[in-house]
Amino acid sequence: MGGEVAYVGDGVEPESSDSLRTFGAVLQALREHAGLSREEFAEQVRFSKHTVASVELGRRMPDESLVEASEGVTGNTGALRKAAAHLARQPGLAAWFRQWARMEATAITLYTYECRLVPGLLQTEAYARTLFTQQLPPLDDEQIEAQWLARADRQRLLRERPNTAFSFILEEGVFLRRTGGTEATRELIDHVLRLAQLRNVEIQIMPQVQETHAGLDGPMRLLETPENRCFAYCEGQESGQLIADPKVVSMLQMRYARMRSQAHTIRDSVGLLQRMRGDL
Repeated sequence: MGGEVAYVGDGVEPESSDSLRTFGAVLQALREHAGLSREEFAEQVRFSKHTVASVELGRRMPDESLVEASEGVTGNTGALRKAAAHLARQPGLAAWFRQWARMEATAITLYTYECRLVPGLLQTEAYARTLFTQQLPPLDDEQIEAQWLARADRQRLLRERPNTAFSFILEEGVFLRRTGGTEATRELIDHVLRLAQLRNVEIQIMPQVQETHAGLDGPMRLLETPENRCFAYCEGQESGQLIADPKVVSMLQMRYARMRSQAHTIRDSVGLLQRMRGDL
């Protein structure tokens, strides 16, 4: 949920647009002219083949570094740089979240603290659809379907970027709320437990009773770029703030580090989730 998208989101990619599809077609034509398969091209530009496919099909806004790398691989014609300057998104991502979403797609670390709901990267279809159907103003069936497909596509980040370190600190209450009902919560916990087995994913649960808590000012996200620059993002209703000020980012990093010590350990968090699952 949240203000990350115009209806309901969590960093999902926008719906396709004519300019995105045109850029994708140009990229595909140049790649094929260079005699490269999608896998070979992906290896040379250092992006996953799934990311390249999403861009070529007009489903994903290309990262600036992908545009530059693609130019080098396809002969530096300048066509991709010129086409990228005219790219436009369809309504989907909220304006205040777009820059963060682009950075998130290539981050080498991504840390998330959430006290309101299970983050989109960890959601199941049943959980997500519950959020979509409860959105106000209401969404129609087509919007709900588009939102879920976009979110499911984004969730591939966890598996497609094995060298990105993902950390999540979640309040125990987001599971105790039983959003979507008991069966949906069982499925959600099972899903989160499976994701917790990935080597690049760490999940910690903040106890419901916690006398000292460094995150009382609300949710936060932190990331580090491939160039080792650090940014933060904080969100409220219908608004979001991308933070680049090193002093503020450092402060939020200290708070996140303190929360990691205040939350259950990774092992104990898994045990707590298993017990919660057994109580349902």
